[in-house]
Amino acid sequence: MISFYLERFTRSIARTFHLPAISRVFRFGFKLLPVLILMDIGYLVGAWPNWSLYSEGPIQSSSFIRSYVFEQYHHRDWPELRWQPVPIEKIPRNMIRALIVAEDSRFYEHSGVDTEALKLAMEHNLSEKKLAVGGSTISQQMVKNVFLSSSRNPLRKWHELVFTIGMERNLSKKRILELYLNVAEFGRGIYGVEAAARYYWGIPAAKLSDQQAIMLAATLPAPVNHNPETRTGFFKKRVQKIQRYF
Repeated sequence: MISFYLERFTRSIARTFHLPAISRVFRFGFKLLPVLILMDIGYLVGAWPNWSLYSEGPIQSSSFIRSYVFEQYHHRDWPELRWQPVPIEKIPRNMIRALIVAEDSRFYEHSGVDTEALKLAMEHNLSEKKLAVGGSTISQQMVKNVFLSSSRNPLRKWHELVFTIGMERNLSKKRILELYLNVAEFGRGIYGVEAAARYYWGIPAAKLSDQQAIMLAATLPAPVNHNPETRTGFFKKRVQKIQRYF
């Protein structure tokens, strides 16, 4: 019904401005739309995760980790993959707190999507006239890291939303944190807090101090360029911001 009225509206506009070509393009688009929707549903059904593999047991590799291993063949100067998944019992509470403060302060309050954060991010981006902040939750970032890609196209964001809703219904908040802290990137080829703690300070994640946990959380927006090793101005500002609310 909606497409019927849209087509009528398009025909009216085309007649008004004598644009028959545009009218044909829109009619073709409306006819093609149901096919594209069915194709996307088919993709989602085929790509839908087996949540039981992620709800408990060993930490599964992520799409970002697999992509890094593949890209190493084209970037011989990249370091070897560092990834040592550990159970959440070996991740200190200060690291979990630093992550939530830095990335998703309402993590325990929302069901995967923080509408308030999205609203604030949209208002900020409009005022800056650029895509400055995102507003994604830890759950959305976890889904992107494990199942999807870093692409910002609308279709990927749609898939991210659908997968996030599915994940929140099948995994506990504790498990989502465990998975994310084990697959998040903390530097070039450094995935998970255990590998990050050993790389930057030569200690296991369980021994991270408050300051070290804050520094790891500060790397997450752009870990390759801004991390405890590069100590850029952006990184230092992130550290100070997290410290204020830690």
